[in-house]
Amino acid sequence: MSLFLPKTAFSACLVMTLSACLPQPETEQDENNERNEPQQPNENDNSQARLNLPDTPFDYVSYADTNLPQHFTTGPQSVSSQDNTPANNPITNTGATLGRVLFYDNALSINDAVSCASCHQQNTGFSDDDTLSEGFQDGLTARHSMSLANNRFYESGHFFWDERADTLEDQVLMPIQDDVEMGMTLDALVIKLAQLDDYPELFSDAFGSDEITAERISLALAQFTRAMVSYQSPYDDALATATSSAIDNNDLSHALSTNEEAGRLLFELSPPQGGFGCGGCHETVAQVTDRPHNIGLDLTTLDEGAGNGAFKVPSLRNIGLSAPYMHDGRFDTLAEVIEHYNRGVQNHPNLAQALRHPTTGLPARLNMRNSEKQQLEAFLHTLTDSVFISSELFSDPFKQQH
Repeated sequence: MSLFLPKTAFSACLVMTLSACLPQPETEQDENNERNEPQQPNENDNSQARLNLPDTPFDYVSYADTNLPQHFTTGPQSVSSQDNTPANNPITNTGATLGRVLFYDNALSINDAVSCASCHQQNTGFSDDDTLSEGFQDGLTARHSMSLANNRFYESGHFFWDERADTLEDQVLMPIQDDVEMGMTLDALVIKLAQLDDYPELFSDAFGSDEITAERISLALAQFTRAMVSYQSPYDDALATATSSAIDNNDLSHALSTNEEAGRLLFELSPPQGGFGCGGCHETVAQVTDRPHNIGLDLTTLDEGAGNGAFKVPSLRNIGLSAPYMHDGRFDTLAEVIEHYNRGVQNHPNLAQALRHPTTGLPARLNMRNSEKQQLEAFLHTLTDSVFISSELFSDPFKQQH
């Protein structure tokens, strides 16, 4: 038996819920009670002012656009050509501010139980440390929560592990309407947000009028999540402080430890150059793949993903914080992930060509030494951006809600 109401029932329940929240005629006894008894604040009353926002909006444009480091904007490994921002929805300070509020607001779920941030937590790089995430009625998602960092620099602009969303603007609305995740309809959400004191001004600031629409919700959420650019890790610092000579010689040893630098070279160089070729798929300085790949997790297809067991791969930024790993969260540690690529790749018919031996066609075996595994893991930890995971720009703006 399903635990979830059909959408028509959801709508009816919501109308009843909202009508109950509207002001009702007061009796004389009600008035006396209000005068004689102190009113206690209701933590679940969404009509009360709930936000802790700065008087001047945070400068998301500077953070995510004008202040990007040079290695993000120029050079062969830059991300400039990978930007999926549409012409009709550039990041704005007021739009991203509205998006931040929406992202953290439990009101986006039918029973005020969860928000987008429930499954995408800042301290894990906007992933989830549970294998599967809990929805509004404690149901579990079908796949592990994907990290959101640097989602702007995936050129095709498709989202989710199976790429079922054609744009980020489409993606941000889908969990809201999902029967496991948040359980809302967009029409019901528009009505619900209109009852909350905070939103008319936020929508007016972002779009020039206080009209609340599903399209505007989509645009604001997409602006906020597209602003989640991670570029202040030790790896970035090493690139930013390297001399021209160091860059020319591919040498970041001035800033990275011996193990970290050795791991970087193993990651970035191809096998003929003495590396493992990881950078051939995890491209650019944001370590983002170009399209979904089947990486040989299983011999046969257990989950179709984007087709024949291929899945989108998020940016590796903050990978050291976002365990468990893969679409199904099967690996608990980076060491397990590395060992998969070392000896565990399965001979799936749709296996990515880059993971096949160039001569035999069989899954490649990297035969790493233990020291190389440790070096590779040390490099991956240099992608942790402590500024990003603690920045107030991306933090919870609600005072008491969570």
